[in-house]
Amino acid sequence: MTPHFDLIGMAVTDMACTLDFYRRLGLAIPPGAERESHVEITLDSGVRLAWDTVDMIRGFDPHWTAPTGSPRANLAFRCADPAEVDRWYAELTGAGHHGHLAPWDAFWGQRYAVLHDPDGNGVDLFAPLKSR
Repeated sequence: MTPHFDLIGMAVTDMACTLDFYRRLGLAIPPGAERESHVEITLDSGVRLAWDTVDMIRGFDPHWTAPTGSPRANLAFRCADPAEVDRWYAELTGAGHHGHLAPWDAFWGQRYAVLHDPDGNGVDLFAPLKSR
């Protein structure tokens, strides 16, 4: 049997701030989860998304250090339409989250925007552009 892709795990420095960001994107994260050192949810696709505090990670990997530089991977969220890309970007940046690339019409046929979550991980918002 081959391995089955099941979980995306992310290290966080401030669980409450991180969960607030992802709740704003509509993820169903249980109330009170911000007090935990490990939180995971199952997405509609069946894939799990998990967050661990730096202290939790260092509990089993004492030499762990945060990566530096630009993110090498991004989580991408498909929006219903181009206007939703703009709306979510405005809502998240309005709440104080870092907008990396403001919404634009990409040459590959999508409305696209890039934010950073509280730990600097890339979060993309996209929607197909209507046929012209």
